[in-house]
Amino acid sequence: MTAIVLVHGLWADGSAWSETITALRALGHEPVAVQLPVDSLEGDVAAVRRVLSTVDGPALLVGWSYGGAVVTNAAVGQDHVKALAYIAAFAPDQGESVSDIVQRHPGSLLPEHLKVADGHSYIDRPAYGKVVAADADAERIALAAAVQKFPRLGIDAAPTGTPAWREKPSHYLVATEDFALPAATQRELAERMGAQTTEWDTGHAPMYSRPQDLANYLHSIAKGL
Repeated sequence: MTAIVLVHGLWADGSAWSETITALRALGHEPVAVQLPVDSLEGDVAAVRRVLSTVDGPALLVGWSYGGAVVTNAAVGQDHVKALAYIAAFAPDQGESVSDIVQRHPGSLLPEHLKVADGHSYIDRPAYGKVVAADADAERIALAAAVQKFPRLGIDAAPTGTPAWREKPSHYLVATEDFALPAATQRELAERMGAQTTEWDTGHAPMYSRPQDLANYLHSIAKGL
């Protein structure tokens, strides 16, 4: 069966996928979640490739939020990665950075709720749900806020190399109620990639609010590879 490798966003860790992993396992998969260092894009790409080297057979590489920028770079030259799935994710083109994409449309609540600690950033914990997943259970959001990683400042300015989406089939899940990455930006990115696009009325993090639906979505993509 197709391997599914899951890549989280900046203010999260691999546990973001916990419920989705459980649901995917019930569907017969053995998914793996990468733990990104979030110190540099280069280091995060290396972390994904390290995990990819441990899975056999064809793989579906899934990126959420900033994780989309990581998989865009990490999948290059990885022949066993047969498709990419972007979950409300950044999908930069060559020479473009995450911070460039942020400027495309207004509406993100991140600038208002980002805090800085010793050269790293985090989302103000009481506002985490409002920014990331307003439609998720309060306890799930509290857990996500508690375990969020602190990315190094400037990580979002790193330019992308040749994007893997130019060569690999791509799928994009647009979150229409997203208060971190506006849906208008997501639609533009998906169209530019020529991705097969699906839209849900959900917040930035459907793995918190709709993990079973997300597992079904990824399962349907993996079945076709």
